[in-house]
Amino acid sequence: MTRIHLIAVIVAATLSLAPSANAQGEPPMGEMPVGEPIVVGLLTITHSWSRATPPGAATGAGYLTISNAGVTSDRLLSVASPLAEIGEVHEMRMVADRMTMRPLEDGLVIPAGGTVVLQPGGFHLMFVQVGAGFVEGSVVPVTLTFETAGVVEIGLVVYPIGSGGPMEGAGAMEGMVMDASDSAGAGQ
Repeated sequence: MTRIHLIAVIVAATLSLAPSANAQGEPPMGEMPVGEPIVVGLLTITHSWSRATPPGAATGAGYLTISNAGVTSDRLLSVASPLAEIGEVHEMRMVADRMTMRPLEDGLVIPAGGTVVLQPGGFHLMFVQVGAGFVEGSVVPVTLTFETAGVVEIGLVVYPIGSGGPMEGAGAMEGMVMDASDSAGAGQ
């Protein structure tokens, strides 16, 4: 077990035992699962995480994997968190040798029998106006709304700035050139 995995296990265990506020001063998440697969309808959500935000950062990002065991596609329509004024589903991609980012106005399709990975440098959750920011070792409460599966509450375990998260192979986004004109939250 890597140090990061151990931290995630300790955070999850601590949250399940302690009724006090988390590191960001938010109330306890109660029954919200952290660090374990979450099933909603025919969808399974795994590897939910985020990176700590630098002091004063206005945006944060979230990552996860969504698998669809159904015979029809579903769609992630919206995302929200009490720690951010705005939550959006975003896509990063290369356009004319520049990395661009944009919100997916129609949501993100989760194909029938398929898996979609939200990760640095690709599809991801974007949180704008995060206030105090995301603190390493804490958990960001998030509400996901799907077209068919409905609403589900999850927790994003916050890893260090630049971390590859629970699947360290995801890597950091070093060397990317951001086009700030594509999104108010550029830099995530």
